[in-house]
Amino acid sequence: MAFRNIQAGMATYRGHGGDRGDAYYAHPTNAGPHPGVVVIHHMPGWDEWTCEVARKFAHHGYAAIAPHLYFRDGPGSPDDIGARARAAGGVADEQAMGDVAGSMKFLRAQPHSNGKVGVIGFCSGGRLAYLAAGSIRGIDATVDCWGGSVIVKDKKQLDAKRPVAPIDLTDKITCPLLGIFGNDDANPTADQVNRTEAVLKKLGKNYEFHRYDGAGHAFFNTLRDAYRPEQAIDGWRKVFDFFNRNLATFAGSIAAE
Repeated sequence: MAFRNIQAGMATYRGHGGDRGDAYYAHPTNAGPHPGVVVIHHMPGWDEWTCEVARKFAHHGYAAIAPHLYFRDGPGSPDDIGARARAAGGVADEQAMGDVAGSMKFLRAQPHSNGKVGVIGFCSGGRLAYLAAGSIRGIDATVDCWGGSVIVKDKKQLDAKRPVAPIDLTDKITCPLLGIFGNDDANPTADQVNRTEAVLKKLGKNYEFHRYDGAGHAFFNTLRDAYRPEQAIDGWRKVFDFFNRNLATFAGSIAAE
């Protein structure tokens, strides 16, 4: 594919409750129009790889915003802030959904937007992406990359921060959904993925799941030992094909680097 000039750097968005939060924003420099993607970071936090993902989307013709969901737990380095957020039990679902909705509004307000916005999340961000698909109106396509705890076996695990299991909102999903999973993952397990798929199928949802042998959790992440190049390349092709069909108004290459 032809290389696109992109612009990337820090931005500010209005999240839950009108709070101003930090985000990493990357987009092609031409006039567009460009579809938008909200990149929901994984449990470790808003880190280097998350920003790389945003730039990857910009390279492929998308405007991507990666909101810092832990910005209220600052100041400090992303690692320190992430550690504090995890120690406090993570971000409340209501707050995270407000931040995702605010990020979507940010994307649609840009002059180069084509009006369509997708959501993609990794690890806990995958769970939040599934939750967003069932609770935020206006999402045009959702990608759940190995989101754990979509199914909650013991309802006692639900609390004030996570009052509802994402699977219980499946009936409210109206956008196409893509799932990417490693068969060696411990959360979600292959059985949990099967059960999630069964609910989607039963409710007649527009979805597609892709599972990879020899891969576990975080197999897209080039900064981790879990990275699996062959599976990741194919998985990224699936992601871009999915978003291109559901968001894009251009006819560009979807080949992953």
